[in-house]
Amino acid sequence: MESIKQCENEHVELITLICLCTGARWGEAEGLNSGNVRDGKVTFNDTENGENRTIPVAEWLFERLKKHASKATNRPLFTSSIGSFRRALKRTTIELPKGQAAHVLRHSFASHFMINGGNILTLQRILGHSDIKMTMRYAHLPPDFLEEAVRLNPLSQA
Repeated sequence: MESIKQCENEHVELITLICLCTGARWGEAEGLNSGNVRDGKVTFNDTENGENRTIPVAEWLFERLKKHASKATNRPLFTSSIGSFRRALKRTTIELPKGQAAHVLRHSFASHFMINGGNILTLQRILGHSDIKMTMRYAHLPPDFLEEAVRLNPLSQA
């Protein structure tokens, strides 16, 4: 995060935090306006599948967003920031496949959501996927992920 905090674009850090806390795509987070931040939630419009998604956020992030939104009434909250994010990424030792710079934040959200005990169906709704297979790819689930079916079924001796 240190490289992000050193960005010349003031919006990169907050957009990065939104992506990491909600699983949003960079463009979805960057496209927020003040009306998208309400009641402890963020609503993403014009998503890839054409549907709106509303995701609750931690109070600390909501307060930062509200404060930022108060300066941007009736206009987008952020300027285009992806170039600055990519330059910040180049200042690190992180190596990613071409075209995956900001998308890694979405994958990170999904992986950590599952590692921390999240439900795959909830994750599917958060990410806005119509196909659970896509959600499983994002979550980077290990091959033995479904082994819990043996241990947690009603007839198990657990």
